[in-house]
Amino acid sequence: MHYRIEALDLHAHLYGVTLTITNPAAHQRVSLPVWIAGSYMVREFAKQITGISARQEQHAVVVKQLDKATWAVDCEAGNPVTLHYQVHAHDDSVRTAWLTSQRGFFNGTSLCLQAEGLADVPHQLELIAESFNGAHNTHQTGFSPKWQVATGLSPVKTDRQGFGTYVAANYDELVDCPVEMGAFWNGSFKACGIEHRFVVAGATPTFDGERLLRDSQKICETAIRFWHGKKHSATPHKNYVFMLNAVADGYGGLEHRNSTALICNRADLPRVDDAKQSEGYTTLLGLISHEYFHTWNVKRLRPAEFARYNYTQENYTELLWFFEGFTSYYDDLLLRRAGLIDDAQYLKLLNKTINQVLQTPGREVHSVAQSSFEAWTKYYRQDANSPNLTVSYYTKGALVALCLDLSLRQHGVKNHSVSLDDVMRALWARCCTGQHDGPMTEADVLAVLKELTGRSWSSEFKAWVHGTRDLPLEKLLAHHGVRVQHDTAQLAQRLGLRVAEDHSVQIKTVLNDGAAHKAGFAPGDEWLGVEVSVKTASQAASAWRMKKLDDLLLYAGTAKKVKALISRDRQLLHLTLELPNTKANNTWRLVMDNPKLIDKWLGL
Repeated sequence: MHYRIEALDLHAHLYGVTLTITNPAAHQRVSLPVWIAGSYMVREFAKQITGISARQEQHAVVVKQLDKATWAVDCEAGNPVTLHYQVHAHDDSVRTAWLTSQRGFFNGTSLCLQAEGLADVPHQLELIAESFNGAHNTHQTGFSPKWQVATGLSPVKTDRQGFGTYVAANYDELVDCPVEMGAFWNGSFKACGIEHRFVVAGATPTFDGERLLRDSQKICETAIRFWHGKKHSATPHKNYVFMLNAVADGYGGLEHRNSTALICNRADLPRVDDAKQSEGYTTLLGLISHEYFHTWNVKRLRPAEFARYNYTQENYTELLWFFEGFTSYYDDLLLRRAGLIDDAQYLKLLNKTINQVLQTPGREVHSVAQSSFEAWTKYYRQDANSPNLTVSYYTKGALVALCLDLSLRQHGVKNHSVSLDDVMRALWARCCTGQHDGPMTEADVLAVLKELTGRSWSSEFKAWVHGTRDLPLEKLLAHHGVRVQHDTAQLAQRLGLRVAEDHSVQIKTVLNDGAAHKAGFAPGDEWLGVEVSVKTASQAASAWRMKKLDDLLLYAGTAKKVKALISRDRQLLHLTLELPNTKANNTWRLVMDNPKLIDKWLGL
């Protein structure tokens, strides 16, 4: 299998792909994935393919489309067949493909057709330098002569910029190694002896690359030592590539076997001569930590249902609470262990996660196991009512990890401490060493917990993972030196609303059982004003125009009830709104009560 990738038209954002199948079957079938591993949504990548044709022995052969993403090539068996097609690439995300005169990026799931029956043969990828630097596109302008290539694929024959031929052992490896191209910033470091490369597209002149390298090195070394201690040779990767795309507004990442694709706001990059660590940069470091931790937790240690991906449809598992949630627990925790944040900063980040979960009514009707299974339709296809229907397996999964870690640390076993760290490493030893290649079940987690503690944890899993009651966070945190202070919630949360404010108040979400829900507010409403009953002649006018939500407090005064004037489908309606007291839907604030206990938990 040989893929030749070129820039067919940078201004039209078109990749040209030539696929040569050396030993095809008769009437060979080819297909493009409908999803990409790590992003659990059917995205229909094949919709971007155009102009597919094929030749065998210099003769054109018929290519017939069988379904939305599958084609049959009317070829003879045994003789090489070549397919040509184009792919439109203008999705500036980590999941698909992008091509302009400034930058190129793609995942194999967006460009590389899979040949049925040949997924396990070696796959070669050839990147044609001339097409990207403009030698064959003289009618176009704006090319940079300094384009380089970054990818986790193994090079076969490449030039100094990285263009040329790469090889993957099979199709799974090919599509698990994205490719970044352009005039990007480039740096490298070694973490525990392993070479790591960091490339950044879209950086500004104030970008402090050396600081990003230093901080990323600390994260990687902390993660490697977490999993392997001093046995660095046991790491599953021998090199690693971070590909960061800095944009005006964006955030996210997607993990791969020895690389990750990241996107962040340019303003969140570290800046030269600015020693202060901004909240945005801390968030970026957490993202780097999260995706790097996935090198072990989901790329190797993975759900049994993902032992072999089926790229043609959804792949269901109930375990994303573990693979995404536990990774979300450790991403910021490893920042603390790496010395990149302190205890107060860590607790502030944890506090945010707790409040996100507590302010989501869906946690009362949807377990994290159900949320994992239905990620394809609920988490990745959110709408205005999603907070009432589901809970994030990222955030609540992280809190399940927190409860498990604090419970293990609290009780210990026979005078020695046990933590979630021990569980993770024991799962790695159980599922990813010797003859085992990574698949894991919930039964494996329970078995390891019993081996380490001598008791069953089934009741906790039934309640925390498969149940919908709130987690015992407050009690467990208190045992580890953290007190919960209950503060007055923001007005939107007290009302049970999520809004946007721009010269008026636009209702985005109405949370179940809140004051706004009981009054009859609906997503899409525009809240125009408020009427307050006048009790005395000395009071001012009773009808007020609202531009922001906090205007309600200004105009309502001591009133317990108001009339809300809203616009719905251009009809003006009056809704009777009971104003909640200041104790409604209180938020949590974590307070450090015992620094020694906290340091015992966080300071490993």
